Amino acid sequence: MGSPTYQQTLDYLFEKLPMFSRIGKAALKPDLTNTIKLCIALDNPQHKFRSVHIAGTNGKGSTSHTLAAVTQHAGYKTGLYTSPHLIDFRERIRINGLPVSEEWVINFVAQHKALIEEIQPSFFEITVAMAFAAFAEEKVDIAIIETGLGGRLDSTNVITPLLSIITNISYDHKDLLGNTLPEIAAEKAGIIKPHVPVVIGEQHNDTERIFFEHSVHKQSPLYYAQSLWGMVRIKQDSKYQYFKAVNNAKREMYDLKTDLLGNYQQHNLKTVLTAAELLSHHHYKLPVAGVIAALANVKGTTGLRGRWEWLQEHPSIICDVAHNSAGIKEVMEQWQQVTAGKKHIVLGFVKDKDVAEALALFPKDVTYYFCNAQIERALPAKDLKELAVKAGLTGNNYPSVTAAIIAAKEHMENNDALLITGSFFIVGEALLEPVEMTASS
Repeated sequence: MGSPTYQQTLDYLFEKLPMFSRIGKAALKPDLTNTIKLCIALDNPQHKFRSVHIAGTNGKGSTSHTLAAVTQHAGYKTGLYTSPHLIDFRERIRINGLPVSEEWVINFVAQHKALIEEIQPSFFEITVAMAFAAFAEEKVDIAIIETGLGGRLDSTNVITPLLSIITNISYDHKDLLGNTLPEIAAEKAGIIKPHVPVVIGEQHNDTERIFFEHSVHKQSPLYYAQSLWGMVRIKQDSKYQYFKAVNNAKREMYDLKTDLLGNYQQHNLKTVLTAAELLSHHHYKLPVAGVIAALANVKGTTGLRGRWEWLQEHPSIICDVAHNSAGIKEVMEQWQQVTAGKKHIVLGFVKDKDVAEALALFPKDVTYYFCNAQIERALPAKDLKELAVKAGLTGNNYPSVTAAIIAAKEHMENNDALLITGSFFIVGEALLEPVEMTASS
């Protein structure tokens, strides 16, 4: 028998190991035991590279990619671990913006199959171990590591980074992280390590005390990006946002632009600017001019997708992976600013979100196309439609993302706009099978 193919290797990982994105809470392990066992068996690769650890309810993916773009632009060999993936599993593990090769994935799984069978890790646990192994093998200068869920018990939380970052705190995964913002903040604060500086992206009265107490107990210097940097957007076009950024401590002003188009990105930019300055204390040469230059090409440098991404114009098609109330609120505010004849939204969620709360944030003067991703955890489109009707939204349900997009296309004129949102999996399937969007005559 020949070697397994890449697809056979993925099928093994997806089917053999419990996967949160597929089945939800049942896939999670209650502690770090499996991750530690895997790391020991792999000769503790997590100790062989320097890292930055990033947690938060929203924005951690954008922040991770943007910081990776900054270090990569400065000439440092940069590892980037994020989740979930949108199209290809290998998006989770990148080195200098490029995913690890299919051959590398095949060989890793084949070489360590006995270990996987023995420990029986979750899908996330083994992917974290794979990332650490890849970064150690490639001798990266720095790795940007995004948590999957929470922080304290997240599989990534076996590293001791140079810097910890918590982007923001809002309600998500209440069944796992807690029902109040302080409870959720305490879980995220679990990534704070003794004497390791921590950056808080957005301040909130309900969570400030939690971070302060954790930083005091761990003797970890605490930095608030929101206080250190001011930012005003001066214009936006189809490719960039343009800002005036002010370093409040130095009283210096900079012009910057970024290819990340979401309104919410200004919070992440402040966080990255703060992080870059702190990394400069660890002998990384990250001058402000270089950092600002890197911000103009985050998507091209790192492969980031799905964050207020314009797929085309005339008619306008935008996708965004917003999947909880805080993220959706931000996206809806930006959606209101889009000028169009008629507006359409392709929408789907997973079952374990507070869907009723999220639906209350959507406008009623839009045509909806309710659908579900092709995963167990998806909320069936017909159930979503029932909830949406109660929220005063009108539209039809469709068996797939592709079917929903085709239906939207049939109803769109050249000056209309379509938004595809609700979960990573909806956007991922939209990007996986792009539908030629030609306006109806």
